[in-house]
Amino acid sequence: MARRRLFRLSLLAGAGLMVALLVSALVLSVIVVRRPFPSYSGTMQLVGLDHTVSIIRDDQGVPQIYADSPTDLFRAQGYVHAQDRFFEMDWRRHVTAGKLSELVGEDEQALQADKTVRTLGWRRVAQEEYAALDPTSRSYLQAYAEGVNDYLAGRSSSQLSVNYALLGLAVPLPRIEKWDPVDSLTWFKAMAWDLRGNYGDEMDRARVYGSVRDVARVNQLFPAYPYAGHPPILGDQVQPPATAPETDTSSKEKAKRTTTGTASGTAASGTSASETAASGTAASEQVAQTADATQTADAQALLAALDGSLVQQALDSAERSVAAVPSLLGSGDGLGSNSWVVSGSLTDTGKPLLANDPHLGIGIPGIWYQVGLHCNAVNDSCPFDVAGFGFSGVPGVLIGHNQRISWGFTNLGPDVTDFYLEKVDGANYLRDGKMVPLQSRLETIKVAGSDPVQITVRSTVHGPILSDVLDPVRGVGERAPVERGVPERGVGYAVSLAWTALQPGTDMQAVFAIDSATDFASFRSAALQLDVPAQNIIYADVDGHIGYQAPGRIPVRSTEVPVGVTPVPSDGTWPMPGWDSAFDWTGYVPKDRLPYVQDPAEGFIVAANQAVVGPGYPVSFTRDWDYGFRSQRIRDLITARISAHHKITVADMSTFQADTYNPMAAELVPLMLTTKVDAFTAEGRDLLQGWDFHQPADSAAAAYFNATWAALLDLTFADEMPEGTRPTGGSRWFEVVTTLLKNPQDSWWDDRRTPDVVESRDEVVRRAMVQARLRLTSILGKDAGRWKWGELHQVQFTATPLGGLRLTLPLHPLLNKGPVPVGGGTSIVSAMNWNPANGTFDVTSGPSMRMVVDLGDFNRSRWVNQTGQSGHPGQAHYADQLDAWANNETYPWPFGRDAVEAAADDTLTLEPAAS
Repeated sequence: MARRRLFRLSLLAGAGLMVALLVSALVLSVIVVRRPFPSYSGTMQLVGLDHTVSIIRDDQGVPQIYADSPTDLFRAQGYVHAQDRFFEMDWRRHVTAGKLSELVGEDEQALQADKTVRTLGWRRVAQEEYAALDPTSRSYLQAYAEGVNDYLAGRSSSQLSVNYALLGLAVPLPRIEKWDPVDSLTWFKAMAWDLRGNYGDEMDRARVYGSVRDVARVNQLFPAYPYAGHPPILGDQVQPPATAPETDTSSKEKAKRTTTGTASGTAASGTSASETAASGTAASEQVAQTADATQTADAQALLAALDGSLVQQALDSAERSVAAVPSLLGSGDGLGSNSWVVSGSLTDTGKPLLANDPHLGIGIPGIWYQVGLHCNAVNDSCPFDVAGFGFSGVPGVLIGHNQRISWGFTNLGPDVTDFYLEKVDGANYLRDGKMVPLQSRLETIKVAGSDPVQITVRSTVHGPILSDVLDPVRGVGERAPVERGVPERGVGYAVSLAWTALQPGTDMQAVFAIDSATDFASFRSAALQLDVPAQNIIYADVDGHIGYQAPGRIPVRSTEVPVGVTPVPSDGTWPMPGWDSAFDWTGYVPKDRLPYVQDPAEGFIVAANQAVVGPGYPVSFTRDWDYGFRSQRIRDLITARISAHHKITVADMSTFQADTYNPMAAELVPLMLTTKVDAFTAEGRDLLQGWDFHQPADSAAAAYFNATWAALLDLTFADEMPEGTRPTGGSRWFEVVTTLLKNPQDSWWDDRRTPDVVESRDEVVRRAMVQARLRLTSILGKDAGRWKWGELHQVQFTATPLGGLRLTLPLHPLLNKGPVPVGGGTSIVSAMNWNPANGTFDVTSGPSMRMVVDLGDFNRSRWVNQTGQSGHPGQAHYADQLDAWANNETYPWPFGRDAVEAAADDTLTLEPAAS
């Protein structure tokens, strides 16, 4: 195995060879590490370029590209992406095409990832998307690919990245292939996979039930969204009116779906938006409670017929199967984002301000790439004058602003995946009482340094059969609830996956359209072309308008399943019987029924992964929103400025992004301060006297509180919850514990690991405080006054994929950065997320970038990336933004040509060359 070979090589780094390795590392850094560094100045000639292109870089190495045509513009963008990040691009395309084994060699995890991705068929779907794109979008993608290949031409792998040289020590490297337009489109499948919504919560419900055997107690851990305290994004100002939508079915969907239905939670015909979507009303709360009661009844009917241990085993297996695919954007409870927009009536300039900071995985190089794309003359034939953040490997700007509008993204998180149980017999499967043929294809996976591996991929009307290649998913089919009267499963039982991203979409087309939009109407038209992943998009323009749009491909699940036919609910919370078309998706929500708003009376919009609309809105997105603690804190910060008659500034917006207030501390600390403890523990408790609940890196109180919080979650829940479902400490757990604090004798407080004692709330809080004092003493020392949250709570930036291998140990200081102390925390606006279930306070995800856009003068806007522009270890821009990012600082964001030239550090000119 390649990985074992890497480890065997690393064992040479014994004490006797240390000096030699250090010398070798020095030579390597001079000869090999610096060899791939690109040139940012001078003149280059490119065959196929139509006109001269200027690339102006500032002190952070951010390129602003100027061209006379869109194709020249995107060709140059491909060139600069390859200059700075080609290994990252190549790594991503190997992952997303199911070709990781070609790059890293014989490795079990890489092969499993390849099997899964090939079965899902990401690249095949991307090929269909490319064929269906409009000619203009295809020409842009082709131009981008040609720009990448312009940079690759004549360069060896060692001239492209030191990572290739390091990989070459362990495995024979494949020939570097030219970039293909489909490589760019496939990246959207990886984004959709990592941001696919509430899959984990659905699995965890059943897994926890397998341990506690009480639906009501499980529901305590998945409470209803608190509409009264944490308003939805749109509140009662949602557009269009909340009337039941007709189902949108494409020709392909019509051929597949044989039943009809409407989204669950549909409002009565004629009900007004304010009546059905209003936040904080008794009606909204009643709808939420009714939904909970319905879910409880459905789950109880289902689980009464099942062995809970089998349910738990099945769902454990399902979750392990999807975990085979590497997370390129990050994973876990902390994935989310903050965004908000404020109208000009509330700002110091009289024009809107817009802020965004997506919360994604931690790594180096960071996920985002900053760029400006400017047509020298903006007109219908060359409509781009845009700057912001995008992904290396993908043309265009995903988040940012152009000359007239600005926009930001946060994950909407709808439920877009369902498992289906399929009764398979040979080459056929059961469908409405008849055996119909499976679709199948052969996939060959090349493995560097070893023989290729072949798999057969089979699919049903619902999607690919994962259980053919993943034994854990086969376990779902063996144990999951089934319809009464179905024949014994035998060896022919299988599990398929329905997922919205497995249908071709128009996401890349949407990016180009948003980049060139000029007003709210054209922005909405562009945004609604986004299919996956579904995002909340906030908006502002230079004319003073603000707005919001929820785009995405949202499945509609049938509500027409006859009562008593099956114990399985049809809402997608459990694997469903694929042999009964009554459980099929009936189509997708029509795009013109997705909610939006323009210029709400409140004067601002906050979108931070909370509920989009009230529970009565007829489009059912999900029940598993973020619980709104971040969104509510942002609202509080904005309304406090408004109440004080303070006009909001760019500096205020950045200050909000840096806010470290912990709302859970405000709930728990008053109880901690009245808890009687021993004198030693009291030294920790007394840190909380007068604490304002903010968590900067130098806070001793924050250190003690979070150590207590981790201990409290463990003492309260770990005794009954299976591994993998333990509390992550995020917004759901804030809501759960806040409710439990009001019920001192609730059974969740009792620690089942102490059978002779029945603990109450106060005893658990006391024990947690004692444990926290002891834990911090062992880590930070006996003097509680000298503790610092940042000494526990740190960010480690590890280079993907080689920064964690022992083979590269001499280069780790070059490849990796950190640890870096930071403040903030989970479900805090400064979202430096950590997971108590991991046993550490280390940051697992955080703001992947920050931006504040001033629609009054774009040159007053601010931005910062997580690490830097470059993917070359040792290069000047590899991590030059890291310190600013960690300290919540931002850089000027020049946009106009004069401002860009005034900030210029390097200029590279690309000129047409004769073929």
